[in-house]
Amino acid sequence: MISILICDDHAVVRYGIAAVLEAQGEFRLVGAVDRAERAIDLAAMTRPDVVLMDLLLPDKNGIHATREIRRVSPGSRIMLLTSHEGEEYLLEAMQAGALSYWLKSASPSELVEAIENTARGEAVLHPRIAAAMVRAMARPSGQQAGQMLTERETDVLKLIADGLSNANIAARLGLSEKTVKNHVSHILDKLALTDRTQAAVYAWREGIKSR
Repeated sequence: MISILICDDHAVVRYGIAAVLEAQGEFRLVGAVDRAERAIDLAAMTRPDVVLMDLLLPDKNGIHATREIRRVSPGSRIMLLTSHEGEEYLLEAMQAGALSYWLKSASPSELVEAIENTARGEAVLHPRIAAAMVRAMARPSGQQAGQMLTERETDVLKLIADGLSNANIAARLGLSEKTVKNHVSHILDKLALTDRTQAAVYAWREGIKSR
């Protein structure tokens, strides 16, 4: 049987996927959690065959969690699940150690097949994600995702430089506070910075500001 760990902050997604997998009879669910840190701890204890990881989580994003799970449970294969099919996170996710990348909009049968392939060590990309990968790889290396900030991340960085909080940035850009928090995490990762203060200094030094 294939052991599975699910990490998604939406209960309906966790329970829905768990129900689909348990109905198959070939999967063993070792846990279904709503936070990255819980998933990391549980992965270290249970060493699941496959981890289904949400890309955006309240405490840290799925890319951070993927790196940590690969460290504490190297044999676990990570499938990132997302409702977002853009390319800005794709290369960064793969560099972090994710094997597969699947959309939550896929049918249950497609999801089951993708998990089975992932458990065998086969990289699985949803067709629309694969198209995004082709677009990203076709860019000059200096333009590849993970090597530069996206337009939205640049917008967030400008407002960090203006001294705005996550809540104020969310209101200004029409985003959720959770989404802003994840953008901030990506900015810090890509620029190799440790906190918002360093990000603000970087923005002012590079002339990245809104006013």
